[in-house]
Amino acid sequence: MADGTGIEWTEATWNPTTGCDRISPGCDNCYALTLAKRLKAMGNPKYQDDGDPRTSGPGFAITEHPFALDIPRRWSAPRLIFVDSMSDLFHARVSSSFIRDVFQVMEETPRHTYQLLTKRPRRAARMARELPWPSNVWLGVSVETSEQLWRLDELRRVPAATRFVSAEPLLGSLAGLDLSGMHWLIAGGESGPKHRKLDPAWVRELRDACTDQDVAFFFKQWGGRTPKSNGRELDGQVWDEMPAPTRA
Repeated sequence: MADGTGIEWTEATWNPTTGCDRISPGCDNCYALTLAKRLKAMGNPKYQDDGDPRTSGPGFAITEHPFALDIPRRWSAPRLIFVDSMSDLFHARVSSSFIRDVFQVMEETPRHTYQLLTKRPRRAARMARELPWPSNVWLGVSVETSEQLWRLDELRRVPAATRFVSAEPLLGSLAGLDLSGMHWLIAGGESGPKHRKLDPAWVRELRDACTDQDVAFFFKQWGGRTPKSNGRELDGQVWDEMPAPTRA
């Protein structure tokens, strides 16, 4: 966990699970996989189990951390919290009982707002009826290219009060994007030594779609060798829109 983070659209991170597996093009240069390898070498106990080398890597096996469940309860001041920045809570190898435990913590701490981001919304939709969905729990899906647009349809099946889309890293045009049922969209380019170039036209398409469909738009970065290499301005403006606040 981190009380404070460099991620522009949140205030803290909380990782009740760690680890994941690559399943779509946006995972190719996964920052979390690279960081997990480094944390394993440093001896961090949360990152000692290796994932499948074909889809994961050193220190990046899916691992549940029951000891981390109480962390948000100890934070007395309200925070905007990104859940599982180093994992995917709806991964098939995270037990249903542990997912329920995580949701119980979120339900019992309405002073915080929780942002869950998944590439596995089908499981979220299947489990939706057995989970509480207080208004302080947001759910989002990653959409890197048009091939992942089906994830929005699954997200619409989930009764989250706030639903959002993360088009980061944006790897292709999402022209004609239907944002019905969505409240927020984050867009951004890839960073790192193997970053793939972001076409400004793709970003403008998303900004205009958000404007036309009354969805909050947040442009995180152009990307490059480092996240801040090319700044955050789009047509001379910084876009930091957030969805309307919701509280349980």
